[in-house]
Amino acid sequence: MTQPTPAPQHTGAPARVEHRISVPADVSMVELLGLRDEVLRAIEEGFTTVDVHVRGNEVTLAGPVGDVALVARLVDELVEMAAGGTPLTPDVVTRSVAMLAAGSTTRPADVLTFNILSSRGRTIRPKTAGQKEYVDAIDRHTVTFGIGPAGTGKTYLAMAKAVQALQERRVNRIVLTRPAVEAGERLGFLPGSLSEKIDPYLRPLYDALHDMVDPESIPKLMEAGTIEVAPLAYMRGRTLNDSFIILDEAQNTSVEQMKMFLTRLGFGSKVVVTGDVTQVDLPSGTTSGLRVVEQILSGVDDVEFCRLTSSDVVRHRLVSDIIDAYARWDRS
Repeated sequence: MTQPTPAPQHTGAPARVEHRISVPADVSMVELLGLRDEVLRAIEEGFTTVDVHVRGNEVTLAGPVGDVALVARLVDELVEMAAGGTPLTPDVVTRSVAMLAAGSTTRPADVLTFNILSSRGRTIRPKTAGQKEYVDAIDRHTVTFGIGPAGTGKTYLAMAKAVQALQERRVNRIVLTRPAVEAGERLGFLPGSLSEKIDPYLRPLYDALHDMVDPESIPKLMEAGTIEVAPLAYMRGRTLNDSFIILDEAQNTSVEQMKMFLTRLGFGSKVVVTGDVTQVDLPSGTTSGLRVVEQILSGVDDVEFCRLTSSDVVRHRLVSDIIDAYARWDRS
């Protein structure tokens, strides 16, 4: 890699430089540039002020000083990911640029190559710096709260960590629970038996589980009690030892229910609580346990609160824009 070389420029024009990057011989240029050069095109579309030229294993950048420096850092990160076997896509470019532009101290290569779980032909990884901090917090603490809007991977990543802990025999079972409160409806108004009424509330947990565990083995694991999926009300009076326990949709717990759940913690267990405080469906006048729990547990050792934002959304680009639009409307 060479130092940036000043390029000829007209008086009064922004300072321009030329920068050459030599890609190591053990990194495939096809993998680096992407299928049909889709990674290269993503870089060019993201930085229209920078001219990117590739010849052999050398990448030449020319443009304004600041933009060239950022693209050079981006290429360095992509080279490291490609060298480590991480498939490069336009989405990887977009997420890497977002991390670099935000001035995050976490390197994109450290985030996007961090494997949590490999299952059914794919690898589950964090996709943003915020998600990586969340996953690290789960590793370091006994109780972790993941608070943030829809699409930020709160539940999915917690589920991946739970399956990982079970596979590595650090826990003996996984317990997944959520309150049976949703969009103002009541169980009594739904048709069917109690189990049929409860099932729709637990379906998102089943869906995530099916992504990470062989579907044919899930009934056997549930029958053996290795995996348990149940409404929050079923947790009362229990002590859960050697378990990885996830409380999902925690914004729909009352203060009393949150206390009840947290005090189920037994020896050798880990707890992750997830929720979005902007989407509370509790009856009017009922305080959300998730909204006040940070005040209550402030200063308690081994409890961590992680806040994910719209920048951590991994769904369609519009989801992040919609979340930001509602946040602006709430402030107005």
